[in-house]
Amino acid sequence: MSLFAPLANSWIAAQRPYQPGRPLEEVARELGLQSIDGIVKLASNENNLGPSPKAMAAMQAAIPRMHLYPDGGSYYLRRAIAKKFGIGEDMVMLGCGSNEHIVLLAHAFMKEGDDLVCSEKTFVVYKLVAALYRCRCIEAPMQGMTHDLDAMLSAITPQTKLVIVANPNNPTGTLVDQAAVDRFVERVPDHVVTVFDEAYMELLEPEVAVDTVKHARAGKKPVITLRTFSKAYGLAGLRVGYAMAQPDAIDLLNKVRQPFNVTTMAQAAALAALEDEDYLVASRQMLREGRAQMMTGMRKLGLDPVESVTNFILFPFAKAAELTAALTKRKVIVRPMAGFGLPQHVRVSVGLAAENEQFLKALAEALPELQ
Repeated sequence: MSLFAPLANSWIAAQRPYQPGRPLEEVARELGLQSIDGIVKLASNENNLGPSPKAMAAMQAAIPRMHLYPDGGSYYLRRAIAKKFGIGEDMVMLGCGSNEHIVLLAHAFMKEGDDLVCSEKTFVVYKLVAALYRCRCIEAPMQGMTHDLDAMLSAITPQTKLVIVANPNNPTGTLVDQAAVDRFVERVPDHVVTVFDEAYMELLEPEVAVDTVKHARAGKKPVITLRTFSKAYGLAGLRVGYAMAQPDAIDLLNKVRQPFNVTTMAQAAALAALEDEDYLVASRQMLREGRAQMMTGMRKLGLDPVESVTNFILFPFAKAAELTAALTKRKVIVRPMAGFGLPQHVRVSVGLAAENEQFLKALAEALPELQ
């Protein structure tokens, strides 16, 4: 019998928490192994190059200061981000991953009875956050596996406060281009805050990447752009994200964030990573080659993966849970997508060449068992 559930807010007790990808250690225990050696994790869209050497050196240098509280305003990192994007320092706010910003946005702009608009088949946290604040999440239909921005516009109501576009989209890996984004921003009603969640944008080649910060810079529409150091910069374990918007929006987010939300070590590593352009180039190259390797291999095995622009690939498979289990037995961790509303799909991250090959070999062994 639960002591606390009857005492909790009913809408919180009814929530289903976010299900993260399985860690290497958990799979090792399940398989009865003494170490994680030989297990390949391709479940959480991480950068398997690891952190940049400059970021690791910065973390080492920060160790003697761990008895001190962090810089609560992330001054040096905030200044570096502002310089990179050509915006004022008062247009940047750091957070514990971009996930924290999603919660802060709801905290600042939404109240019970309001609406949040997003796409179906997108990052499940948007729906969870809407429920947390007793708001309705309206999921607009997509065009196949790509956002339908016209459908999202049609879904906006007088009660809508936030519209969130994950671009590139997780878990489908698709991109809405610059022209479509610009048209969308112009058409969103002024009573709605438009949020672009761009966790994977730095992984794209610069010539195809979409610029939404220009809308925040222009200040004509209420637009907020979210980025993170978790993906392209390989710092997922440190949880560093940032928001870019007009100063009044940043001021509102700062009013609802907790103090010291980004650790000293995280700030130091992110600042060093931001300056390591060679690492970013290497990450993109690894992704290009690895994605081609995996897409080609999966198609040879008769699968039909979604054409992706980022560091993960979604593919349909009727027995998704069974395939995930079969791959786990072969020391390859992938992600079933039932929690994202796609029970007959699997998502696999792009890793190093040898890791991708191990996945394809395990896949070739597992598929005959399930067909």
